[in-house]
Formats: sequence, C-alpha cells, structure tokens
Amino acid sequence: MNFWDFEVWGSLNVIAVLLVTLLISNGLKRSVGFLKKSLIPTSVLGGLMLLAVASIYKAITGRVMFNEPFFGGDGMSFMEVVTYHALALGFIASTLKSSEKKMTKQRSVEVFNTGVTTVATYLLQAVLGLGITLIAATWIMKDFFPAAGVLLPFGFGQGTGQALNYGGIYQEQGFVGGRAFGLTVAALGFLSASLGGVIHLAILKKQGKVRILEEKDEILSGDEVQPRGEIPMNGGLDKLTVQIGFIIGTYVLTFLAMYGLSRLLPGMRPTIFGFNFLIGVLLATLVKAVLKFLRKKNVVKRQYFNNFLLERTSNFFFDIMVIAGIAAIQLDLMKNYWGVMAVLAVVGVISTYLYNYFIAKKFFKDYPEEQFLAMYGMLTGTASTGMILLRELDPEFKTPVADNLVYQNFPAIVFGFPLMLLANMAPDKPLLTWGILLGFFAVMNVILFRAQIFKRKKKDK
Repeated sequence: MNFWDFEVWGSLNVIAVLLVTLLISNGLKRSVGFLKKSLIPTSVLGGLMLLAVASIYKAITGRVMFNEPFFGGDGMSFMEVVTYHALALGFIASTLKSSEKKMTKQRSVEVFNTGVTTVATYLLQAVLGLGITLIAATWIMKDFFPAAGVLLPFGFGQGTGQALNYGGIYQEQGFVGGRAFGLTVAALGFLSASLGGVIHLAILKKQGKVRILEEKDEILSGDEVQPRGEIPMNGGLDKLTVQIGFIIGTYVLTFLAMYGLSRLLPGMRPTIFGFNFLIGVLLATLVKAVLKFLRKKNVVKRQYFNNFLLERTSNFFFDIMVIAGIAAIQLDLMKNYWGVMAVLAVVGVISTYLYNYFIAKKFFKDYPEEQFLAMYGMLTGTASTGMILLRELDPEFKTPVADNLVYQNFPAIVFGFPLMLLANMAPDKPLLTWGILLGFFAVMNVILFRAQIFKRKKKDK
C-alpha cells in the first residue's frame, strides 16, 4: 500500500465532499431568500446539489462521478454503506440520551396514540403504494417489480436508511435498480415534507393563526451543556470521545447480535441485517439500563452520557445519512419508473397529509396544528424534518409535541415490527401481503379509536 494511492484517499474524499457540500448548502440556506423560506432541510438541499452535479457529469462524460479513481473507484457503494451505518448510529445516539421526565396518564395516552398513528400511517402508505405497483405490474408494465410500492412507507415514513435497506433486499430478489428506487422515493418524501409544510404554514399565516418567527441564535445554559454529576468535559478522556465510544461499542454489540441471529436463521440474514437500527435501539436501551443500575448501586460514580453531545452526534449521523443517501441515487436507473414513482409520491403525500390532519384534530385538541406539522414532517421525511416544521409554530417547545416524537418510538417499534416482516413476504406473495396490510391498518385504527368504539358499544348496551 502506498499512501498516495487513491485507495487510501478515496473514502476520505467522499466524506470530505459530503461535508463540504453540507457547509455550502447551509450557506445558501442562510443567504438565499427563497431557500430560507422553503423549510427544505440543509442535508436534503446538499444531497440534491450533489445529485445534480453527478447527473451533469454523467451526461457529459458517460461515467459515474463517484466511481472515479479520485473517490476510490466505488464511491457510490461506499455512500450506500455510509447511509446504512449512519441510520443505526443516529438511532443509537438518540436512545442513549437520558430522561428524568415522569409520564402522567394523559401524556402516556398521547404518546401511545402518536406511536399508533405513526404505524397506521406506515400501513396506509404501504397499502396504497403496493396497490399502485400491483396495478402497474399487472396491466401497465408487465416486467415491473410488483412489490416496489412497499418502499413508499420506508422512503416516506422511515427515511433514507430504511429505503436503502429494503431497496437492496428487493434488488437481490430481482428488482433492477431497487436501491436507487428506494433512495429516490425517500428524496421525493423530503421534498413532499418541505413543500407540504410550507403550503400548510402559508395557509395558517393567511388565516392569522400563526406568525412565522425569524431564526434566532440559540443560547444554552451551562447546565444544559454540562449537568451536575456528569464526567468532566475534558478530563483524562474527552467527553465527546466517551460518547462516541459508547455509540460505536453498542453498534459492535449490534453487529455481533445480528451475526449470531443470522447464523441461527440463515434464511433471514437480509432481514436481520436490515433491522440494524432496531436491534441497535434495543441494545442501546440495555446499555443505558445497565449503566443506570451500576450507578444506582454506586459501582459507577458519575453519569457518562451527555444529552447535549449525544444530540449533536445523532444529528451529525442523520445529516450524513440523508446527504449520502440522496447523492447515491442513480437517475439513469429510474428512467423507466418515473411515471409509477410520480403516482406513488402524489398519493403518498396527499394520503399522509389528510390522514394525519384528521388524527391531529381528533386526538390532540390542545395542540392540533403543532402535532400535525411534526407528524407530517416526520412521516414524509425524518424526525428532524418534523422538528423543523414544529419550530415554525412552537419555537420554544411549549407544547409536548417534541416529546411525543421521541417517546412514540417505543410503541411504534412494537406495532411496526410486523410491517418489516410483511415487506419481506411481499415479493413472493404481493396480493396476499396487500390483504394482510389492509387488515393490519384496520386493526391499528381500532386501537387508535378504541375509546370511541368501545364507548359507543357500552352506550348501545
């Protein structure tokens, strides 16, 4: 190995281009008027910029820009790997954050309903998406992959990482361009989140229900950055190094767990490794519980997790995930799919908008607009997109919506797990899968409307 070879520098060059593009897109977001008002996340803007540059480069040279020697010869695959790992690392960092808040009965119900709404929206997107691609594969494009529509909830509802995961699984099962399809659906989801959010805010502003606030510098207190009882910021080991050590250590445990499960269930290997973020969340919860137990027993004297640094690290991983995922799209692989993809995007955004607006008005009457915007943003983009839209209405987080988005992950994981299993069944039995998804969606709505349904039955008696 020579240190001047591109094999040594290629991966670093990819990361450098992603980070520098984030800086450029951030500058554009702050200085260009229409971009500042667009609410499009900086990482999405950066990804679209790289996608445009790479597409122009391909049109001129006929070669894939990120597969040039400067990027190590296979930069596209490397960005897919980055997207895959960043998803789990971001979730692990978020899970390791500590919380001392106590749940009231009312708050528990609201969090539970938020989680159920999340899964019900995934299922709605899956039912509509799979229905569209089944029709396309049966009557319009005979060689089209019928299960492709299941990628709608993964691209819209769960974001770039999961869209890539399941796009890759489908690609191995015969869907040509499956990864690119999933990533493109995710990119369309981000655009839907931004455009839909802007339109809804404009309507509220016109009705005089909201006043859009200018971005302000965030001032943090010392206790928010360095709470009492934690390890020092720059002791024998830097505090950020400690956080990253726990995150990476937990992810290694995640790999070992997935490797062990895949040896026991070799036929489920793609599914198991597609659940890297879910298994990571479970192990991060376990690691956090063990540290908390050891501290309670006075074996560990100080708090090792710092919420401020974990939040920053989590956001870093999600920014990298989004920009790498969008930049890894190969538009030329999508040339035969644009019609289906356009229908998926339009149906996805309209159904997500209407369903979540109805639910927010019905179950979150104290803060319906805030709940709706956060959920709509999350279920077409990511949780970060939801937070961006929420800040426009609730910049100081006076409503409990931000907490709803955090804590809803637990009921959402429990109820959402079957969807991931059904996604693996879809390529072999798409019509049966569609029927099960429809029934599952009905069940989730019964759970969501449980008070109204069972109250009505009691009155009938």
